[in-house]
Amino acid sequence: MNDLAYTTELLSIYKSVPDDKKGEFMTRFTTQAKNPTAVFGFSAYLGYFGVDRFVLGDIGLGVLKLLTFGGLYIWYIVDLFIVAGKARQKNIELARQIATFS
Repeated sequence: MNDLAYTTELLSIYKSVPDDKKGEFMTRFTTQAKNPTAVFGFSAYLGYFGVDRFVLGDIGLGVLKLLTFGGLYIWYIVDLFIVAGKARQKNIELARQIATFS
């Protein structure tokens, strides 16, 4: 997922929230959302230990990646290309979840 699609989707979710609940939505979203750039940094520097997966909440995959040293560095390299998109996708899922409870 690229930045434009990510921003457009978040904006449409935000617009669907009632006006009186928008402040609460923004507070909850900004405290729980994962920064895709920071997650990429974790992946680049500590990805072979699975830190990027732990940050995204994929505990099982993080443990597996830790035990295999990043899948013998193959999984580590693949995650460099996909981890920021996974962070954006998790953020959109989070926004949808918060919007439905608002």
